[in-house]
Amino acid sequence: MADSHTTRLCVQIVHSQFGPLTSKVVSALLTRGRLTLQQLGRYTLLKPRTLRASIIALVQHNIVWHTQSEDEPEMLEVNVEECLVRLRFGRFVWQAEQLFGQAASEIVQLILDHGKLRPPEIIMPLSAGVPKEMVVYKQALFKLVSSCYLKPSTILSHISPRDKRIQYEAEEKAKISGFPTAKELRQAKETAEARLKREEEEAEKVGMKRKAVEQPSNHRNSKKKAVEEEEVDDGVYFRINYAKFNVHMRNVLIERAARERYNEAAATVIRAALKATSAKQMKLDDARSDPVSIGNIAMQLPEDHGLAAGLIMSSSKKLSAVEYLKDYLGMLSAADNPTPAGRAASFVSFTSQKVQVECEIVCRRLRQRVLEAITREKHGDDAVRIIRLLLETGKMDEKQISKIVMMAPKDVRPLLSALAADTLISTQEVAKSADHNPTRTFYLWHVDLHKAYSVILGNLYKTLYNIGARRQAEQEEPGVRAVLDKAQRSDVVVNPALLSRLEQDVLKEWEAKRQKLTVLEMRVEEAVFIIRDLGVLGISDE
Repeated sequence: MADSHTTRLCVQIVHSQFGPLTSKVVSALLTRGRLTLQQLGRYTLLKPRTLRASIIALVQHNIVWHTQSEDEPEMLEVNVEECLVRLRFGRFVWQAEQLFGQAASEIVQLILDHGKLRPPEIIMPLSAGVPKEMVVYKQALFKLVSSCYLKPSTILSHISPRDKRIQYEAEEKAKISGFPTAKELRQAKETAEARLKREEEEAEKVGMKRKAVEQPSNHRNSKKKAVEEEEVDDGVYFRINYAKFNVHMRNVLIERAARERYNEAAATVIRAALKATSAKQMKLDDARSDPVSIGNIAMQLPEDHGLAAGLIMSSSKKLSAVEYLKDYLGMLSAADNPTPAGRAASFVSFTSQKVQVECEIVCRRLRQRVLEAITREKHGDDAVRIIRLLLETGKMDEKQISKIVMMAPKDVRPLLSALAADTLISTQEVAKSADHNPTRTFYLWHVDLHKAYSVILGNLYKTLYNIGARRQAEQEEPGVRAVLDKAQRSDVVVNPALLSRLEQDVLKEWEAKRQKLTVLEMRVEEAVFIIRDLGVLGISDE
């Protein structure tokens, strides 16, 4: 089950997009865990027909998992990640337009509105049966599917991966004879994880099919040659591949970090290096990008790259783009500082003419920057100095911290207590005796990143909920609600001059408030993306 902040935010998202009855179903599942249909009806007090319609809508939009085993009835469970990612839908539509054009963004928006659709159900409503428009949308759909921004919806996508993982682990453990050792249990877990991953990859291979196309004959050879081309399978349901869009968001954050650290030209080099391997970037758990040559990166640079403007050269001789590129790669890889500190500040690894973008290192710095920003906002710059010291050196006692950060003990002690109250730092007890007497115990301070990030994430969810509640409260004010209802009338939509000057001022003020809240929501959601999505398994902060 989710915690209280996550539960409230998920219920609010579902309520705003599906209505109060569906949000009641989600609230019951999040507060009580997985339930059967009969149990859900008892807790929600909804009519069976209404309850089934709500569940069908939630399953269609991938918000609810449903699974059934041999000895248990069908169970329903909320997919929390799928619910929270709905806050990024507007960003996904914008990304699709930037990458593939207006037609692709309309396809993405239509699929997001319906959860999952087959190609005919996508093409016909958008093109209205016009042949030229159908060709345009078919091409856009092919680009989205071939680039993995859309993926097929399979049976596995409606079943909780946790159930499959537990089942496969039990099957692997049953093969072990005798009392299993820790190594055998670890191997069984790894085998089950690999089996689940392999099944998911095989299930997502569908979606494209080959068709034979006859080439026109020429004057030398009158026989027609048949070749195979790929096309989108009309019988497959497609849904949005959030992982691919998340990879694009991560690349934008890495590019922005390079721009803030160096200059615009360094960001251009990072963007070219990521673009050269974008086709193989499928998930966020890759520690680094695939190796790519300098020549391939140079091919991705724009014509007006302006690399020379970002460097001050000792000679006035004009260099080629590749030579400028090598200088930037050396700077981004911290070649002048071959130490652990230099590597921790690098953006790329540059060895043997191959370049890799160090996603893990950059993402770790991004998460630490969010931690430092929240610490600075709540407790000031002195607290950030303490956080950085503990992250660099590890566990320290109060006297050592006071000495190194050059602060008086009377100032350090309340600051440490305040940081510990917000779970930004933790204590480690080292007892001198077996009775753990406090007078004979050392108390060492350190930063438990997992605990700190978990608390920060919960506070960010709480902030997102408060933003949504504020927007709803502003919208439901009697004066604003009356103007909004009038503005949605068909005659007012055609002729906005029917609104009085006072009503136009109220509407303009409401639009300004909504825009500010939306911008704030996007910034907080970006922090959530950095803490939660960029902290996936395989990218450790320890």
